[in-house]
Amino acid sequence: MSRPVFADLAGQQRVIDTLCAEVDRGNPTHAWLVTGPPGSGRTTAARAFAAALQCTNTPAGCGECENCKLVLASSHPDVSFVSTDKFEYQIADVRHLITRAQESASTGRWRIIIIEDADRMSERSTNVLLKAIEEPPAKMIWILCAPSPADVLVTIRSRCRAVNLSVPSTSDVADLLVRRDGLDPQQALFAARVSQSHIGVARLLARDEQARIQREKVVTLPLRTTTLPQAMAAAAEISKLATERAESITGTDLQKKTEQLRHANGLGPEETIPPGLRSQFKALEEDAKRFARRASFDALDRTLTDLTTFFRDVLSLQLGTGIELINEHLREKLEAYSRGQSKEKSLAQLDAINQTRSRLAANVNQLMALEALMTRLLPNPGRR
Repeated sequence: MSRPVFADLAGQQRVIDTLCAEVDRGNPTHAWLVTGPPGSGRTTAARAFAAALQCTNTPAGCGECENCKLVLASSHPDVSFVSTDKFEYQIADVRHLITRAQESASTGRWRIIIIEDADRMSERSTNVLLKAIEEPPAKMIWILCAPSPADVLVTIRSRCRAVNLSVPSTSDVADLLVRRDGLDPQQALFAARVSQSHIGVARLLARDEQARIQREKVVTLPLRTTTLPQAMAAAAEISKLATERAESITGTDLQKKTEQLRHANGLGPEETIPPGLRSQFKALEEDAKRFARRASFDALDRTLTDLTTFFRDVLSLQLGTGIELINEHLREKLEAYSRGQSKEKSLAQLDAINQTRSRLAANVNQLMALEALMTRLLPNPGRR
């Protein structure tokens, strides 16, 4: 039985079967917690489920009716997609959602609210949401997305039906990229492998040469960093790239929103902002700063994830696991590197990266954290 809305969920047949059965039952559970590691398709699953619930055809999830198209385009009036540019949702954000949840569906069968990154809710924010999930209005469905059940307070997850997505296989992701995006099979397979089956990252790497070049620079960094001055320079380069990427995204977004706000208030591009409106424009700037911090953190975290693959491959070679390397195209260089240090050293390097990711999440000084990391990633003294 074809359900086109679920076509982009690579290798998740068990989850698809669960969601389809719930749609066909006609009276779905009112709260869901969709979990899975980055790239597994949490938001894709939530979106497809919402489309199937609103679908007017049989079997539900046709992808062709007006409701399906609107949900998949994030434009359905009764399906809200909620995300945050901040490090965590604010209580005011959650209260706004609760108010929205009280509204009756206008054109669809259900009012659905999908909360991306539900793990970014503080305990106080989650407690505000709890009451709404415990006693939802009729025809109201909550779908929360998070990396794992442990990332959400037990009081919330105990009131949600759990759906756990697994990491899709490399071949499943490659097949999806070929089928959906028309990519060359070899290029798709390479992107799927080096992204560690992260569908979004794989698609970016397969289509964007600059992204591939940037990743290659990061992954080969240990091969080019053997002295303390080089380590300091590498840390500065990583920090600069992340900041520039964040500022580029933020600047474009701020300009667009500023233009929209000017237009809504009848102001020309060069016209002076009246005193009564300055607080609104100031709020835009503050939001942009918060978004920049979030974007910078996300860019750094992705960079450190890519760096991890180098030492993961080194350790795999040292242990003789025989499994395929993530960076298979660098095998000869990885083998040479692995022969120059102990397994204990490789483990220590992996630990150093994980510790740095945790420190950055705790908002420590970015450059100092990276300098400390690159120092710990230097090879053993005397190694060439």
